[in-house]
Amino acid sequence: MTREQAIEAITTRSIVAGCHDDSNYFEAIRRLVEGRNLAANEPERRTWQAAIDRVYGLIADEMLTRTGRPTKPISFGTSGWRGMLGKDLFVRSVAVVTAAILGLYREAEHSEELRQALGVSGFAEMQSRGCVVGFDNRFGGALLAGAAVHVLHANGVTVYYAGEATTGALSASVLVRRAAFSINLTPSHNPLEYGGFKYNAADGGPAAPILTDTITRLAGEYIGQERVDFLPADLDLHQPFDNLPGLIREDALASWQQLVRRGASLHGIDYDRLLADLAASDRIAVCVDAVHGASRTYLGRLLDNPPGARLTVLRDTADPTFGGIAPEPSSANMQPVLAALAVRPEPLKIGAIIDPDGDRIRFTDGTIEISMNQFGAMAYHFLHEIKGKRGMVAKTVASSNLANGLAARLGEAVFEPKVGFKEFKPVIDKALVYFEESDGISIIGHTPEKDAFIGLILAIDMALTLDKPLGQYLADIEDRFGRYYPDRDGVAVSRQGEALLQTLDQLRAYGPGSRVRVGNAEKTITEVIDIDGRKMLLDDGSWIMIRPSGTEPKVRFYVEARTPEETALLVKSAKSMLAEIGLLP
Repeated sequence: MTREQAIEAITTRSIVAGCHDDSNYFEAIRRLVEGRNLAANEPERRTWQAAIDRVYGLIADEMLTRTGRPTKPISFGTSGWRGMLGKDLFVRSVAVVTAAILGLYREAEHSEELRQALGVSGFAEMQSRGCVVGFDNRFGGALLAGAAVHVLHANGVTVYYAGEATTGALSASVLVRRAAFSINLTPSHNPLEYGGFKYNAADGGPAAPILTDTITRLAGEYIGQERVDFLPADLDLHQPFDNLPGLIREDALASWQQLVRRGASLHGIDYDRLLADLAASDRIAVCVDAVHGASRTYLGRLLDNPPGARLTVLRDTADPTFGGIAPEPSSANMQPVLAALAVRPEPLKIGAIIDPDGDRIRFTDGTIEISMNQFGAMAYHFLHEIKGKRGMVAKTVASSNLANGLAARLGEAVFEPKVGFKEFKPVIDKALVYFEESDGISIIGHTPEKDAFIGLILAIDMALTLDKPLGQYLADIEDRFGRYYPDRDGVAVSRQGEALLQTLDQLRAYGPGSRVRVGNAEKTITEVIDIDGRKMLLDDGSWIMIRPSGTEPKVRFYVEARTPEETALLVKSAKSMLAEIGLLP
């Protein structure tokens, strides 16, 4: 079969000409990307890329022309609304959700509770303070952002347009500009077929449930109406928006830099001094894999374009297919960073991988991988003991207990809410560090949104200040405060909603005093924490936690032991529990 015949077979199998509803465009794109990745030379690669571009053209047409309901109801979860590009997120549906956000501010005029959560006094103040709009590298980001911009502009809302930007930088823009809210078109680390819509209120952090619930309700009401409040009948969502009168261009990274400098007295990071030290030191090499995401456009400026090969950025081209990989910080995706650092002679090596919208980051020092379970505790120790700051640490209930042990020895409190960065709202600017097991972190004096860039700056500051690799710093902390070995995984499930919750409710059989087999031994459950799923603490200090995902049709489980061998056994125990209740064969 010739290359052209292979391309024709792929597209014929997945695409029905003239029918968006019956076409599986992303199945075609996945197969075409596989062909592109196997191309023997650049001309062959260009042929496969041209076919990919043609399919994306069909998706663009679907995004522009679809007017009905999304295939799944609009719902804002832990990190906003996510769905399939073209099928769920398209120009009209994004416009309707933007209108629902405006409806939220109109309802707030009659609700003190809403006004408190929004951080504005009413609709007029929202119009004046305005909205920051941006998107990540997903296909059609500018199309969807344009829909939001048109709706906002038509309703007299000041618009700060940031273009392609990271989540942390957009959050910083809200705070520095004193905007009323932000709209970020991103599904974070989800696969290439997903689009997403994040809404943050005036505090720059993930929106409170009272806000996202109201948006979900209003969007559900609006989507089925021919005439929608805040969508003028003559509004052309397809026209260019770059030259709309009053549109303000926003440099989101400049706002981020301003915010970091402004918060120096709280967190102790001297950003400009750090950049100067990085430029002057020949002992450090930094390698960051941007996975083709939004961070690729910022990393050079973020570190003031250090000299020579001090900074290497991998996968720094625009590619909404992410080269065919799952675009998330993971051990598998860390391999190119490890390979790049292996040939570097510098004694201080910092490697990192950042997800598409720049709100998650994972590290390596070229020798060991450091997940946020460890790095979050390191960041807390660094600010508390090296920077001399005082305060609690905040971590999600699914995160490692290394930070708990550290805080206990330092005489500080731990705030431990359920999963979701919005759960840290009660301790923003009280906790020195807030982090979650899924590679998200922020710090006092910074944005209340998770931010890969502040994590990267912290890592560089640690290495340069202590003059030691990150792995050595972690080992020093573990020598003093103990070793913890966490792991996590997830399984796809067909049950969702109430049916899934009822199934998971069977885990109540594992209550305090119950026995759990771990390898050849039995351990006793001493405590159960049920603020988010079910976390079962065992009598030797290890634990198992099981909860439904807030963003995907999955059940996630988390475990932690004091030895790596025990951790592997806990993973098997968690899977056995899921099999017992019928979620695994």
